[in-house]
Order: sequence, then structure tokens, then C-alpha cells
Amino acid sequence: MKKVTITDLMAWKKEGRKFATITAYDASFAGLFEEQGIPVILVGDSLGMVLQGKSDTLSVTVEEIAYHTRSVRAGSPNTLLMADMPFMSYSTPEKACESAAELMRAGANMVKIEGGAWLADTVTALTERAVPVCAHLGLTPQSVNIFGGFRVQGRDADKAEQMVKDALALEKAGAQVILLECVPATLAARIAETVSVPVIGIGAGKGTDGQILVMHDILGISANYIPKFSKNYLAETGDIRKAVAQYVSDVESGTFPGPEHTFN
Repeated sequence: MKKVTITDLMAWKKEGRKFATITAYDASFAGLFEEQGIPVILVGDSLGMVLQGKSDTLSVTVEEIAYHTRSVRAGSPNTLLMADMPFMSYSTPEKACESAAELMRAGANMVKIEGGAWLADTVTALTERAVPVCAHLGLTPQSVNIFGGFRVQGRDADKAEQMVKDALALEKAGAQVILLECVPATLAARIAETVSVPVIGIGAGKGTDGQILVMHDILGISANYIPKFSKNYLAETGDIRKAVAQYVSDVESGTFPGPEHTFN
């Protein structure tokens, strides 16, 4: 695989080319994912749940994300590598810059932060200092205690309109990718059409430019629970490499996600 950059993602959006994204936490799986043509990998704070066995992501630290980022970068030198900014690591623009510097030095090409238009100053501060940003909207897991659980977001008109405004404000502030989690498919498609930057979805229907899933979900090893928006590709194929290749193919062809993986 040739090195993937944000320029490639922008070109794919203009071309209407769908792309698959996945989480990874170590060199071995990262290498396998690159081998099977995954262009973008996320070192997610989901590691708090899938690796550490916690009930949420709030205890994950910048140091832990940096450690796993170094591991993933070693295994996948050519993917575009995003790294999550953990809970409270970007509470001010100054703190965000310090946290992002550690993750970029660990090998990330981009950082991901959760929140709406209130993060505009932070996004601007990061991008002005050469840190590309993915803005995460919808179900933002670090806000689990505000939401009262992991719930679909944007189902009523006012919240849907606010999410569109948030996406536009974050794009204007400099965000180069938008990630939408657990939002109605029609809303996600509208946002993808409204902003000029690539939009990646998880539980957001097939109208986004890319899809992302947690690796443990597509391999069916997430504590005997597969979210509605995901699919156990290992059970379908019986081989890890074939499972990843099928996921990539299904995303690129528009087969995944299907109606059964989508919120209305």
C-alpha cells in the first residue's frame, strides 16, 4: 500500500469512493489490516473497554494512547493513523496542544476529539500548529454520563439541526475529517453532503464517505456482544484475513452497512 494522506481522503470524497476504517491497538493486527487494504486506522480510547475491560472509556490516558499509537505505527507504516484524545486531555486549547504533541510524536497523522462547536477554538489552535483534527459528533462515548448511557443522538429535529451546525462550525475551524457515531442515516447523509471534508460513520448508515468499526466487533470477540451497527465478519468467513478483506469490499461496494445496521 502506498502511503495514505488526508489528500487521498479528500479526493475519494470528490470521486464518491467509499473507504473502510478500523480500530487497532498493536503492531500485529495493524500490519494485517494494512495488508488487506485498510487505508485509515484509529487507535481508539475504546481500548479502555476492549483491552482493559472497563465499562466506558473515561479512564484511558494520553500515555496509554501514545503507547498503542507507537505499536500500531510500527505495524502499519503507510496507513493514515488517527489517535483518540482521551477524556479531559483537551479541556483547554493549551492542554489539547500538549496532548496532541505527544500523540503526533508517537506516530499519529491526526487526532480525534469529541464535541461540538464549542471546540472550534481548540480545533483552530491544533490545526494552526500542524495537528490535523477529526471531529467526532453524535454519540460521543466520553459524554456517557451526560447522555445517561450509549444512546442514538440526533433523532429530534432541534438536535439534528444543531449537529449540522456543529459539523459546519468545526469544518470552518479547520477540522479535516468528521466522524459521526450512532446517528440516524438521513441525518448522517445530510451532513456528509453539507460539509466538504470526508465524513466517516459508525452506526450512521451508508450515506457517509467512509465507515469505521471496532476490530473486536468484526471479529466477534467483544464480550459476546456485537452492537447493532456492526457485523461479525469472522463468523461469516472463518478466517481473519478474509474477514477484513470482506469488510473492506462490503464498504467499498456499499453493501455495508445494511438496513439492519442502521438507525432511523
